[in-house]
Amino acid sequence: MKFISTRGRAPSLSFADTVLTGLASDGGLYVPESLPQFSREDIVAMVAMDYEQLAFTIIWPFVSEDLSEPELKDIIGRSYSQGLGKFRHRAVAPLVQTDTNEWILELFHGPTLAFKDFALQFLGQLFDHLLKKRGERVVVMGATSGDTGSAAIEGCRHCDNIDIFILHPHNRVSEVQRRQMTTVLSDNVFNIAMEGNFDDCQNMVKTSFADQSFLPEGRRLVAVNSINWARIMAQIVYYFYAALRLGAPHKTVNFSVPTGNFGDIFAGYLAKRMGLPIDQLVIATNANDILHRCISGNDHTAKPLVHSLSPSMDIMVSSNFERLLFDLYERDGAAVAELLADRSAPMHLSERALTRAREVFSSYRVDDARTVEVIREQFTASGYLLDPHTAIGVEAARRVRRSAEQPMVCLSTAHPAKFPDAVAQALPQTEIPLPAHMQDLWQRDERLKVLPNDLFKVHDYMATMLSSGG
Repeated sequence: MKFISTRGRAPSLSFADTVLTGLASDGGLYVPESLPQFSREDIVAMVAMDYEQLAFTIIWPFVSEDLSEPELKDIIGRSYSQGLGKFRHRAVAPLVQTDTNEWILELFHGPTLAFKDFALQFLGQLFDHLLKKRGERVVVMGATSGDTGSAAIEGCRHCDNIDIFILHPHNRVSEVQRRQMTTVLSDNVFNIAMEGNFDDCQNMVKTSFADQSFLPEGRRLVAVNSINWARIMAQIVYYFYAALRLGAPHKTVNFSVPTGNFGDIFAGYLAKRMGLPIDQLVIATNANDILHRCISGNDHTAKPLVHSLSPSMDIMVSSNFERLLFDLYERDGAAVAELLADRSAPMHLSERALTRAREVFSSYRVDDARTVEVIREQFTASGYLLDPHTAIGVEAARRVRRSAEQPMVCLSTAHPAKFPDAVAQALPQTEIPLPAHMQDLWQRDERLKVLPNDLFKVHDYMATMLSSGG
């Protein structure tokens, strides 16, 4: 299988080269030339599979030219195994019912308590495997609004052929999120607290990929952000996993996804295109509602970023939306490139593209006040505690779901212990203990570097650390 750029001017690549390249040379994102298709009979055969077996079945068509079956099974096994520091629930991604035909898909049972573990445990193992085969050592550079960073560090900290630099917005992630990153003291891990917001961090990463001359000779950047195709691919699996447990393919199952960068919900869109019966995907946003404004009113205008109680969604430039645009514009790379030529200018979709998007996607915006109320109401009604991002997904699902007969699955993207401020506002008398493997988080030593939003200074720091061996 070959992979092509959403902007149509970069060469097509193999799976392995796509994973180790990240951003295409023309500034686009890589997508497969075609998607594997699963028939109704194929999906029926998946019903009895556990998570690892299902992951192999979904991922194999994408990677079969670069990995052997035993190699892929080994990578998957090491990614989703149970035990200390890995996934702590035997179901890996369990479902919990919270209302009539409403379910929560718990994606926080991995080592860093967030859905990013599903992609980044896999990506770390995949990187290590491919780099060892090629005899290469690379530099991972990523930006995080809170969860990607810790999951990427956890996935890469034991990799022999990787140095990892993660940029997070200084004082704009929760303390739990920060400490999960900065208390990893491995020699190959470097945390940069950048004075700016997430979009500033993300823009710096993209600029760095475009000009890597600051790196020592023989080193290159690879991406862990969801611009990396392998992350999206790994996330497709849990849509199938949840739907199968709720009656697919005999039932249609819909999903509500709290999202800022559009990668998680794009994986659901791909699951639908690969044959999973999904009628509706709900884009749930906080006050940083550019995706909601685009779908509901064709207004994709960037506004000043708002610091919210759901910081992982404090994003105004949704990178993975470009992958959807590529489909909405019938895979016309030139049209996508023209549409995105000036990110500072208002963007409006064509009527045809907007109509196609609305056939699948609905959207809803939830502010902080309502987020707190939803956490309180759900806990009072059922004793189930939502984190603020999941609360936004639940509220959005209830507001815009099209069918009460079809199961609605709300993706729970993080454990509530990661966001004690939001929970404290909703339930001031409720304490949320950290899981056993994180009980000493507050006592661990931290290591980070605070830097200004200055490309030269960030590059100089990275080059110095790489040249000195940390």
